[in-house]
Amino acid sequence: MNSIDMPALADATPTIRHDWTREEAAAIYHAPFADLMFRAQTIHRQSFNPNEVQCNQLLNVKTGGCAEDCGYCSQSAHHDTELPASKLMDPKKVIESAKAARDAGATRYCMGAAWREPKERDMAPVIEMVKGVKALGMEACMTLGMLTDDQAKQLKDAGLDYYNHNIDTSEEFYPNVVTTRSFADRLDTVHKVQDAGIKVCCGGILGLGEKPTDRVEMLRTLANLPQHPESVPINMLIPIEGTPIAETAAPIDPFEFVRTIALARIMMPKSDVRIAAGRTAMSDEMQALCFLAGANSIFIGEQLLTTPNPGDSKDRQLFARLGITARGELGVHAHSDV
Repeated sequence: MNSIDMPALADATPTIRHDWTREEAAAIYHAPFADLMFRAQTIHRQSFNPNEVQCNQLLNVKTGGCAEDCGYCSQSAHHDTELPASKLMDPKKVIESAKAARDAGATRYCMGAAWREPKERDMAPVIEMVKGVKALGMEACMTLGMLTDDQAKQLKDAGLDYYNHNIDTSEEFYPNVVTTRSFADRLDTVHKVQDAGIKVCCGGILGLGEKPTDRVEMLRTLANLPQHPESVPINMLIPIEGTPIAETAAPIDPFEFVRTIALARIMMPKSDVRIAAGRTAMSDEMQALCFLAGANSIFIGEQLLTTPNPGDSKDRQLFARLGITARGELGVHAHSDV
């Protein structure tokens, strides 16, 4: 370590690339684990405080009945998961929930609706939600399915900071996961969101039955976009009874998950990399390795869209053990006694 000038590393400007080859990305992913972790942590320190993690909270503002057939999702109308469909929540209730999340330490509030795409009649209440969250001093994120150019512009004009639209996996493996839309459809919405001037939250899911090559190609697709997603969530599949993939999926090896986090950090050095769904199945040690590999964002709270999350108390304990504080100055997580 004496040969490393840490202040110089912290001041260095990471190289942003959009021309990664399959061979380069695969070589990084399969590197000796210690070398991979060292490279990822070094790059991480060039743009981020390694002891700071962004806290987001997620709310399902419209549950179930989705026309898409995503093989992992309990909200698809194609699967028998006994999850009842609901109407879009009242914006006032959403804003109340966002305020509670802010007071618990979240600095970004993410709202998801189980739609293939929003209808025009849906836009007014959605826009009210965005404006209400922004008025609380929080960043606002939405995931509503596919968008038109006009809908993206409406969300931008309302002040939306981020739009989530995951590509899930590689283009080659994608038809094994979803058949009601194409991989190109996903990228089309990402481009519309970027063209509107909204930041993109885009990542994928591990444990769908994909090969390591698919994980590498998923991240290479994102890293080779003209503009990197500002936020890259990496989800670990939580198998849900009644979904097709739950019947065939096998748990992903923890080191393979950490390797994926590290590859995302190396290829997209200025993006927030989030450990998203699946943390309830991760040990504290696995999460610590993810942070070491360059993850710097999590969801807080006890619930994601339809799956459980560790909860604030457990996260505070983990942060305290690792000497991590929350990014920003809102709520209890921003203080050193988390």
